[in-house]
Amino acid sequence: MTTKETRTMPKTEYTIEPGKQEIVTTVTLDAPRELVFKAYTDPKLFAQWWGPRRYENKVEKFDARPGGEWRVVQVGADGATHGFRGVNHDVVAPERICQTFEYEGYPGHVALQTATFEPMGNKTKIVAHLVFESVMDRDGMVASGMRDGADESTERLAELLEKMKGGR
Repeated sequence: MTTKETRTMPKTEYTIEPGKQEIVTTVTLDAPRELVFKAYTDPKLFAQWWGPRRYENKVEKFDARPGGEWRVVQVGADGATHGFRGVNHDVVAPERICQTFEYEGYPGHVALQTATFEPMGNKTKIVAHLVFESVMDRDGMVASGMRDGADESTERLAELLEKMKGGR
């Protein structure tokens, strides 16, 4: 196993076309699909990797089945909170999760995200397709620093998956 300093972190590809209401992200993680899916659907694991490191995740709801609601509040060191919520529309283990996503700081602006988990030997390719209500909503998400937060989440997820693979 390589050290953290020499380990190559997964690189997410972003497709963000001008004038469209969608974002497509693609990343390949060095872990089997069942393990990746578990990290997405187990609230204790999800709380360990989702979002930037500077926030602690408080999972208030996390029903990872069709019709199940989720709500996560990120708490900063300064006490600032950021709430996110949604509803799972389709959860097919270990293949796909389709859910809504809403940042409570801008209520009423809901995106629909479908994440697919494709096995690639002992690796997993995740393709996330987010559709926003308008181009303005999509552009606002991009301008908010979404890429930095998503990249940091992916890095944290890769680190967690390494621990899970090692049985830690």
